[in-house]
Formats: sequence, C-alpha cells, structure tokens
Amino acid sequence: MSKPTILYVDDDNENIILFKILFKSSFEILTAASGNEGLEILSENKHIKAIISDMKMPGMDGLKFLAAAKHINDVPCFLLTGFEEIDGGIEEGLLAGKFNKPFDTEKILSSLKKVMLN
Repeated sequence: MSKPTILYVDDDNENIILFKILFKSSFEILTAASGNEGLEILSENKHIKAIISDMKMPGMDGLKFLAAAKHINDVPCFLLTGFEEIDGGIEEGLLAGKFNKPFDTEKILSSLKKVMLN
C-alpha cells in the first residue's frame, strides 16, 4: 500500500531535513524551498493529499502561498508558524489548522491522518 503524499514548503533547509526524517515512515514527502516552487510542484503532482507551509518565507508568505495553492489543488492546508496570532486563514476556511514551532510531531501526524480519512 502506498503512503499518502504531502507537500512541505519551508525556506529553511534544516527544517525540511528534520520534517522528512520525522514523517518519512508515514508519508511520501515532496518539499519546496519557496512558495513559487511549491506552486510548481503542486501543479505537477495532482496526487498530493495535504500541504504544510511555513509562515515566514521571503517573497511569498505561507498564507499567500496557501491561498494560491487552493486554486491548483483544494486539499487540506496547514500553516507552520512561530507566531501565536495569524490574521485570517482558519477563520476564512483557508486552513485546516495551524502548527506552532517547534513543531509537535504527534499533533502534526494525527492532524494529517484525520484530514486524509475524510
């Protein structure tokens, strides 16, 4: 049985490496280092089941990326952030949820599995 594919977008390479290590046993993980790269990957991979994006990235922040991503593939989207408060997103139906940094592996795993079962 193949694992569901998720897209993880973060401009910090150390976070990308850590994310892959922590979640590779549960998911196929595609990664991007920017919002624009994430949109390209999303366009080329229609089998992606969920997206997690860092909030603070140069060029296009996480909320702008996820809003654009929803037009390509309307899958559950999560924001990874060090900020407590975020304007918009969950309230506007853009986000399935928000994860705080440093990220909680169990919370991310259970949230992803929950949205993929629906």
